[in-house]
Amino acid sequence: MHPTLLETLAAWLLIVAFVISLAYELWRASAKAGASRHDSWRAFLVWNLWLYVVAAVVIVLLLAAVPGAAWVGLVFSALIVVVSIFYYNPVIMLERKPGLVDWVEDLLYTGLLFVVVAFLWLEVAGLALA
Repeated sequence: MHPTLLETLAAWLLIVAFVISLAYELWRASAKAGASRHDSWRAFLVWNLWLYVVAAVVIVLLLAAVPGAAWVGLVFSALIVVVSIFYYNPVIMLERKPGLVDWVEDLLYTGLLFVVVAFLWLEVAGLALA
């Protein structure tokens, strides 16, 4: 069984979003270490690594066309968007004293996840891109 176009697009957007996020968080853990309590290798391993593992599982489920994968991806992506808006931005981002790179990464990451949510919502609703 093959994934639908929407599942495939969502998976690839998740790959792009999480590669951007991973590169950013590794940069913060190394080049910006100590700038905030969130910028260290320990913080990365304790708080961030699990997120990339879960994202990888969701991506594999979508690309493997596992039944229910669209729902899993939708719930996961929607939760990440909510956390980004209501926790990451008002707490972590402000503690990091963000610059241009921080805001660009945040907007790209969250924007891509919004698109993933839209694509997977269409998928679970039984609609397709025409």
